[in-house]
Amino acid sequence: MTGIKFVVREGVLQGRLPVRELARACVGECAVAAAELGALRAGLPEAPTARVDDGAVAAAFLSERHLLINGRAPVTFAPLSRFWRTADGWVRTHANYPHHRARLLDALGAPDDPAAVEAALAERSALDVEETVYAAGGLAVALRSPEEWAAHPQAAEVAKRPLVERGRLDGAPARAVTPIGASPLLPAAGLRVLDLTRVLAGPVATRTLALLGADVLRLDAPHLPELPDQHADTGFGKRSATLDLATDRRTFEELLAQADVVVTGYRPGALDRFGLSPEALAERRPGVVVAQLSAWGAYGPWAGRRGFDSLVQAATGIAVLEGSAAGPGALPAQALDHGTGYLLAAAVLRALTEQAREGGSRSVRLALARTALWLTEGAAEGPRGAAADNAGSTPYDGPQPWLSETDSALGRLRYARSPVSFEGGPVDWDRPPVPWGTEAARWG
Repeated sequence: MTGIKFVVREGVLQGRLPVRELARACVGECAVAAAELGALRAGLPEAPTARVDDGAVAAAFLSERHLLINGRAPVTFAPLSRFWRTADGWVRTHANYPHHRARLLDALGAPDDPAAVEAALAERSALDVEETVYAAGGLAVALRSPEEWAAHPQAAEVAKRPLVERGRLDGAPARAVTPIGASPLLPAAGLRVLDLTRVLAGPVATRTLALLGADVLRLDAPHLPELPDQHADTGFGKRSATLDLATDRRTFEELLAQADVVVTGYRPGALDRFGLSPEALAERRPGVVVAQLSAWGAYGPWAGRRGFDSLVQAATGIAVLEGSAAGPGALPAQALDHGTGYLLAAAVLRALTEQAREGGSRSVRLALARTALWLTEGAAEGPRGAAADNAGSTPYDGPQPWLSETDSALGRLRYARSPVSFEGGPVDWDRPPVPWGTEAARWG
């Protein structure tokens, strides 16, 4: 059983819900999974002890806020991404991407002006806005209390599923994994990860796999550029290329033929037409690990809906629990995104360990809405399979000890280091982020 030591720091990630406990558990699960895979590949008699420091965890869960690019703070939310009063309550919109902003404005028949949007929303019910904007391809969610969400059919479907869904896709034989050294111990060294995700949870997961030694190649459609600041925050350790799956399937198939892991973060089913369902990928690349991430889950009436952390907080009652009489609130960090990202990385690492021992292509699946349910239910359990050795409480004096700086093609960066830590493991990424889509779609 892998040991894990916690450094508890009071005053971090404070909220009415147990955000610190959720964050600690997610990072701990990832660190333990990494240590165990590393021990297997390095032939160690036992896995090294993992260490989870609340200070490092808090800095990482706020990484997008700590990032500086040549001294400039990033833009985290656009003016039209916020809560708005409606005729009967509140609605949360998300319009950070230009195409989502355009669809929101078209659905409301309003110009690109916050005052005009506010006036348009004030005349309509929250549920009407939710359905109208969704039908137009935009993003808006009515604020719900925990009780209202519990009565929703999507919540019922989410509650039926485990926090991490795992599956074996076939009987493919175990693929030999190259042994690795132990200085530093890089559990994912030599493994190739196709990263088909977008901000934020999926890129956090693949950023973590890159820290652990994986060759991570992020692929984006050339017509859907990522937000530059968010791409910089989650791009450490990776390469970034564009590829049009509709016109260049040959390149993708060449990449897939050498991939060990494929991570997708688009709406469930959105990539199936390109042959990217777990079953189709395993048929063409036996032994692959396929990891899927979504906002609402791959089931139920909202399975096909887009979503982001802030929207899930609004729908599931979190914004009510963290709010006040003056209006809705929010978690102290985008904890659903970050927490789910570390759980996703952990699930991939465990699937790789299982595949090396038992064979079989593997699938793992997580949803922000399921993580939200875990949080509202308490989220106090420690990492699965870990023996906790609580190191006692230590003062928290701010994030500075867990921030670093580096030069990059984007400029001078200040950033939060990864909180995933174990004895002999890596302490930082081996390369800074690169500008979006500037590298070739091929393995390093």
